Amino acid sequence: MSGYVKDVTATEVNEMLQENKSISVVDVRGPEEVATGKIPGAYNLPVNELQSRMDELDKETEHIIVCQSGGRSSMASMVLKSNGYKVLNMTGGMLQWSGDTE
Repeated sequence: MSGYVKDVTATEVNEMLQENKSISVVDVRGPEEVATGKIPGAYNLPVNELQSRMDELDKETEHIIVCQSGGRSSMASMVLKSNGYKVLNMTGGMLQWSGDTE
């Protein structure tokens, strides 16, 4: 069970934000992709910097991991989970996101 990462849809994430749930969104895309629009308040931590920067994330907080289409976030979620972080993987990535962006 330890390697299993729960998936969450873009719609569910948007609902959590609308309800002002205290969630942490971590966008693992590169800066040039994030510049085209990210989920408001999302923290940019590119997947290629994950190993060296994961200590920037709070282990007590549940993080929703986001990328463009869901592939990188799935990989990043597994890496974080194996290091003791609480994570949800947003399936479909930003391609499925219909909420606000910044």
